[in-house]
Amino acid sequence: MLLTVKEVSELSKVTVKTLHHYHKIGLLEPAEITEAGYRLYGAKELERLQAILFYRELDFSLDQIGRLLEREPDRAAMLEEQEALLEQRRLRLERIMDTLRKTKAGLKLGDPLPKEELFVGFETEDEWREALREQSEYLKERYGAELEAEPVDVPEMNEQAAEAAAFMKDMTTCLRGKVKHNDPRVHQFIRDHLAFMNAHGHRIAAGDFAAQTAFFLQDEFHLHMLEGQQTGLAYYLNAAAAAYAEAES
Repeated sequence: MLLTVKEVSELSKVTVKTLHHYHKIGLLEPAEITEAGYRLYGAKELERLQAILFYRELDFSLDQIGRLLEREPDRAAMLEEQEALLEQRRLRLERIMDTLRKTKAGLKLGDPLPKEELFVGFETEDEWREALREQSEYLKERYGAELEAEPVDVPEMNEQAAEAAAFMKDMTTCLRGKVKHNDPRVHQFIRDHLAFMNAHGHRIAAGDFAAQTAFFLQDEFHLHMLEGQQTGLAYYLNAAAAAYAEAES
């Protein structure tokens, strides 16, 4: 049974104007358009709208959502990825709620929270610097390299962290599923990842990415980080990156 745009709006709580916009930019096209110009939506379109709304809850841009939907046609795999990202969001919100409750309790008792606990849970520049501190200290000690002390763009860092987590999840899924490192699906994941990185000013070519993954195999910090996620991931990622670079050359 097909639904009108008004019925979809009432069902999903997405405004008709927004649904029209999604159609205009190609993000969500109707199943059909009647001769009178009415947009009609079926089960497939409703499922895609649900996926869009999940990603919107994670603050992905519409451009990003479009790329993610094209990259992951398997709905079950996409739902798993969204679940993992939303779980990260849930845990962060729980930390913020805990801070709020402690603040309320302290106010009621006349015992304010220590300043060190006032901002627990917020994704601040200081929290990102703390998260990067271990890597920064390691690079300085091992290679004499020091990360530039530039201001941290928190929304940008959050966006890149979410994309990197999704990419590594894709690679881990391929590894566990015994997908060959030179499979077209793996190449597409790498292509999308590099496109995202380049769109955010990192300028990473296929050969650069292959060299980077080769470095990970030789470096204890990065090797441990990848192998801690999944045994064999560092080696699989390097083989996949090398195969992709060769295919692109």
